[in-house]
Amino acid sequence: MTVPEALPERLRLRVVALVSAVLPTVTPVPAPLRKVAGFAPARRARLGGSAIWEALADDDFRERAAVQVAAVPAGEDNPVDAAARAWLSRDEGWESLVTDLVATLDEAEARADQSQAELGRLGAQVASLQAELASSKAEHRDELERARADYKVLRQRLGDARSSVRAAEAERDAALAVRDQAVAAAEAATRAADADVRRLRAQLDEAETGLAATRRDARSERDAATIRARLLLDAVVDAATGLRRELGLAAVTGSPADSVEAALAGVDAAPSSSAPATPALLEQTLGLPRARLIIDGYNVTKEAWPSATLEAQRSRLVAALGPLVARSGAETTVVFDAAESTSRTAMPAPRGVRVVFSPEGVIADDVIRQLVAAEPRGRVVVVVTADQELAKDVVRSGARAVPASSLIGVISA
Repeated sequence: MTVPEALPERLRLRVVALVSAVLPTVTPVPAPLRKVAGFAPARRARLGGSAIWEALADDDFRERAAVQVAAVPAGEDNPVDAAARAWLSRDEGWESLVTDLVATLDEAEARADQSQAELGRLGAQVASLQAELASSKAEHRDELERARADYKVLRQRLGDARSSVRAAEAERDAALAVRDQAVAAAEAATRAADADVRRLRAQLDEAETGLAATRRDARSERDAATIRARLLLDAVVDAATGLRRELGLAAVTGSPADSVEAALAGVDAAPSSSAPATPALLEQTLGLPRARLIIDGYNVTKEAWPSATLEAQRSRLVAALGPLVARSGAETTVVFDAAESTSRTAMPAPRGVRVVFSPEGVIADDVIRQLVAAEPRGRVVVVVTADQELAKDVVRSGARAVPASSLIGVISA
């Protein structure tokens, strides 16, 4: 078998690559290849490939190049590399090896062409399927848009229908409510009319009965009225005597004109002697219905615990008032003087006890006067203070002034 004149492109390129790798060691280098020999190996094959292939037509250069290529170890098992070396060396059997490789390459190229054709066919089929898929997507997208538009319209109609139903239900409920109110009003008016009729009939019967009894017992009635009045007067006197004995109230001294006479004489009237002066009387007074207890805080604490700090005094007084308020039920307020302080301390207090600090620039006595003035006349208001001036002012306002010692005796017992 003869070697074809033109080698396959792949085999020819491999021959050129092998020779370009050893070109500088091939001596002498042909004149056309001397410039190429100075290139880097990769550039030799790329830029001087044609010149190297033309130089290999010279058998002498080819044989010398084959010797240098044979000195370079072959790489992994590669039929193309082996055929290229055989073509260069022209050893025995090289023609068969090259011819077989050429046949193999031709067959591979044929298979590659066939594969390429099959690939082209499959690519066309894929393109057709993609176009069909795109068309289907477009159709589905259009259908989806139409469905969304229909859904939006139906949803809007449903909302309108629901709004109409709610409006109708609201009107129905309003009509039913009006009807129920009218029925209830009519029934109430009927019941009121029936009640008025029954009441008027009862009053008429009572008037007729009373008129008859009056005519019958006119003379004896005058005597019975006198007896009832005497009995009522005795009951009132006995009740007042029992209440005074139960409260242990002292006898009243002086007269209402004493304060007027004292004012004309230029002196202050003494406070009312009705204030409870002992711990027992104080607790009894606080047990009266709706009693009100107002305490001048530091006035009491500085007498009870003079060596303690102000904070400790406040805490001990507020804590000690808890049992008293629980027993008596009196509404209790403790006022501490904070006129010269800019801060207010939050204090826990027992149930029924309120703690108040006077505003900045205002003394506790003025706050107590305001609290007493706010109470209605006739209510039992007890002010605990040792300040005589404050005691006189609250007594004039209708309260009862109690010295600090009386409260200390109650909370220390």
